[in-house]
Order: sequence, then C-alpha cells, then structure tokens
Amino acid sequence: MSTEPVTEAQAQAVEDAFPEQGPLVGILVGSDSDRPAMEAAMEELDAHGISWEFNVLSAHRNPRAVAEYASAASLRGLRVLIAGAGLAAALPGVLAAHTELPVIGVPLRATMSVLDGLDALLAIVQMPPGVPVACVGVDNSRNAAVLAARMLGSRGGG
Repeated sequence: MSTEPVTEAQAQAVEDAFPEQGPLVGILVGSDSDRPAMEAAMEELDAHGISWEFNVLSAHRNPRAVAEYASAASLRGLRVLIAGAGLAAALPGVLAAHTELPVIGVPLRATMSVLDGLDALLAIVQMPPGVPVACVGVDNSRNAAVLAARMLGSRGGG
C-alpha cells in the first residue's frame, strides 16, 4: 500500500504546527512491557546525538492509531522508524504499509513464544513485495539504532 504524496500546503501546515525540530527517529513497541528491550536503541541514538521519541502502539489492539502515526511521521520530521515486536510481529509491517520512511524491525523474545523469538524474526523478514522492513537480530535494538544512524548519515558515537 503506498501513501499519497504530501502537498506543499500540507507540509507548510505541519511546519507551522511543529515549528521546532522534532525527533528524527520514532521507536515503537506494541506493549509497554517491551520498552526494556528497546532501551539499548535509545542509548545508542543518544550516543550518536540523534533525537528520538518512544511510543506504545499495538498493531493488533489499535491498528488505526498505528496507521495514523505512520502516515504522519514524515510530516512531523521523523526520518526512520524502529519497531520492536514479538510473536506475530505485525507492528513493523503495518508501519511500513503506511509510510515511505525506512522501517527497522527488532524481533523480540516473548514469554508466550514457543520459538524464543524466531517466530518474530521470520514474521519481520517475510514482508510482501513492496512493503520493505529491515530486520536486525532477535532482541538487538542496539543494531537497529546503529542502522538508523547510518541511514541518517551520522558517523559519531559507537
């Protein structure tokens, strides 16, 4: 699914609504219990001097909010999205379906997983054609942040 191009008037309206430079990276998880697994990404982005925001949005419990977040992300100045997800790992794919921004998926181990994170890994790497999601190793949010920094052209930090 592709997104509609942003008109100049829409871009100006967003710029007027958000006059200060916002974060460059959006970090998302489907449940607040996944936040600890993403802290290495936050620390790595801080080490690179890259601003970020953190949100809890479930692709299963509130898909409309995920779609709205992804659709507006570039208008708000975000340039890369990092999504941590376990089990069926729908969040990275839903984000990628609603934005042209790069999406990096972080497969997470989950207590209910029978495959110790492999299920999430396979779900993230097997996106359909036209809905690309980069994928790092299981529970490796630090690598997601390093990749985001490289996408943004930052060479500082670790």
